[in-house]
Amino acid sequence: MKCFSRYLPYIFRPPNTIFSSSCHTEADIISTVEFNHTGELLATGDKGGRVVIFQREQESKNQVHRRGEYNVYSTFQSHEPEFDYLKSLEIEEKINKIRWLPQQNAAYFLLSTNDKTVKLWKVSERDKRPEGYNLKDEEGRLRDPATITTLRVPVLRPMDLMVEATPRRVFANAHTYHINSISVNSDYETYMSADDLRINLWNFEITNQSFNIVDIKPANMEELTEVITAAEFHPHHCNTFVYSSSKGTIRLCDMRASALCDRHTKFFEEPEDPSNRSFFSEIISSISDVKFSHSGRYIMTRDYLTVKVWDLNMENRPIETYQVHDYLRSKLCSLYENDCIFDKFECVWNGSDSVIMTGSYNNFFRMFDRNTKRDVTLEASRENSKPRAILKPRKVCVGGKRRKDEISVDSLDFSKKILHTAWHPSENIIAVAATNNLYIFQDKVN
Repeated sequence: MKCFSRYLPYIFRPPNTIFSSSCHTEADIISTVEFNHTGELLATGDKGGRVVIFQREQESKNQVHRRGEYNVYSTFQSHEPEFDYLKSLEIEEKINKIRWLPQQNAAYFLLSTNDKTVKLWKVSERDKRPEGYNLKDEEGRLRDPATITTLRVPVLRPMDLMVEATPRRVFANAHTYHINSISVNSDYETYMSADDLRINLWNFEITNQSFNIVDIKPANMEELTEVITAAEFHPHHCNTFVYSSSKGTIRLCDMRASALCDRHTKFFEEPEDPSNRSFFSEIISSISDVKFSHSGRYIMTRDYLTVKVWDLNMENRPIETYQVHDYLRSKLCSLYENDCIFDKFECVWNGSDSVIMTGSYNNFFRMFDRNTKRDVTLEASRENSKPRAILKPRKVCVGGKRRKDEISVDSLDFSKKILHTAWHPSENIIAVAATNNLYIFQDKVN
């Protein structure tokens, strides 16, 4: 388990965040984290509608150990608060998801979405500016053509590097309910957006039309029994996608079968153990995240207490089940009363699909090694995350005599929670969002 307990921490905060963790505003809370396909860039979105992009430093001969550190690259306002006058509904600016597109040229492209609108952003660098216009002076004012006696050829002059973020497409007015997922297709020409009851397919070049590929809305809303909680495209097959539901089920759909994928190709569900049946069973079985493995062979799902790995070839039960915080099973009543039982935790794979990571409470996050079946609990906090320190595994004591290095389950802080995490696509570098703080941990290099 060497690689897990020896991460080197770096800590970052988005701009405009108050440094005292007790004084941050609601708008500063990080709501999504995502590495790009190379891992050189890391994007975060917050409840204030801002996107902050971090860039990895290049290694220098004098400072070899600094390779892997991330610094702020660009910050821009992605979404603004809106108001739907027809429905008397306020639309939050909170960024729900960010998804990167593979880099095709010098510029970077990413999708960001709030509850209703998806935007395609272009992030590019500019280090030269044109000078020597004929019809404009140096300050940009138009010149009188009568005063122009000679023609000049405009030239490009060096300038300080400037990173610009410009919206290239705005995909709006297609969702009645709140968008919970966006996923870029492997053909890189289309993407899908999912809300509680529908999934829409978009072409990147067409903003005024989308195709509805899943619709589970009943004719009578009183008959509604489940909602869509997450959706994702297969990493290699552009016709295949999965979506999860609040009933703890996963449906695999093939767009070649029909235009409207109301009939799934495969249906993944684990039979419920009658002995564990309780008032909270349906709530804690709701899937909050679903992710294909990089290989495309497996699906990982996260519900309130567990992470499960499913083989695409076996629908009746998961091949692996990992208990994230089973010690909370006795606390479900109080978690229901303070609404924590409805928290939506995400889960991620490492680059080789051999390790999975997900968050918990008290700023704890969990890692599970699929090969050795070993697991570890680590903590992301300012107190124990001094630069270049080695993280120590944490343990939760359920009952009986508590050891010195353990924390009692009754002492857990449920206001501190790790909902959003990301793993570098090829290296052991992870990003963990804890309220308004972003922690980046790197595997210790001997």
